[in-house]
Amino acid sequence: MKPRKPTLEKVNPKFGSSIFVKKGTSQDIGTTPFWHFHPEIELVYVDKGKGKRHIGNHLSYFDNSQLILIGSNLPHYGFTDRLTQHGSEVLVQFKPEFLGNYFFDTPEMTSINALFRRSKNGILFKPQTKRSVGKKIQKLNEVEGFERVILLLKILYKLSKAKDYEILNADGFVFETEMQDSAKINIVYKHINNNFQNHISLDEIADKVSMTVPAFCRYFKKSTGKTFTKLVNEYRIVHATKLLSESQMSITDVAFECGFNNFSHFNKLFKEFTGKSASRYRGELKQMVK
Repeated sequence: MKPRKPTLEKVNPKFGSSIFVKKGTSQDIGTTPFWHFHPEIELVYVDKGKGKRHIGNHLSYFDNSQLILIGSNLPHYGFTDRLTQHGSEVLVQFKPEFLGNYFFDTPEMTSINALFRRSKNGILFKPQTKRSVGKKIQKLNEVEGFERVILLLKILYKLSKAKDYEILNADGFVFETEMQDSAKINIVYKHINNNFQNHISLDEIADKVSMTVPAFCRYFKKSTGKTFTKLVNEYRIVHATKLLSESQMSITDVAFECGFNNFSHFNKLFKEFTGKSASRYRGELKQMVK
């Protein structure tokens, strides 16, 4: 099956709640994990399981358990289908401003605010923090309302003070945008998602959001910190890492499949983005055996 492009996922907490919490087990019948992104921050705790994690341009394998914090709009895969027989996963999703636009800008929230910034590249927490926080995360599924908010804040504070963690997608790919512009930005992302294999002109994308080209360029650079061309190329490279890891396509075919008409340009951008050539990237993947 051809790997999917990142899909914008809509997260819908139950009525009366701003935090989505779901606990799943290996016996649950759920949707197949897919390559997606969303504006919500995501906390994932797997107590028993093994498999592959793909977050941004990072690909690695986990065994037994994992605790990950994934920031806003960072493309990633789900993990639930990789649980062992007695394993469970708790998935927690919430918008960065779920307590108001400025709540985490207060002095008391400084460390959590810094945690949110780090999470934009994906954070993997090591055993010590995983053991101390894991049971608290599982309890989120048992409480609601005010108690859930307070417990989540305690968990986030604990994570913000942890020293045993690894940044997974360092200098990698993320859809970074101001939340108030999410509707307009989502139009742009959806258009990229559906058309990145073809040339997307500035006239075309500016028209999608009813802006002139100069106004769109200023708006997009201010919202994302990148030019539109740079983001499209990053999107293509992330898709290329997916194809290189999960298909038998030649590297040349991968380049053209991802929308690059010039193979040398693909090689140059791939190395700039991942720090290695496409052939080396695929070769190192083949060495991963867990």
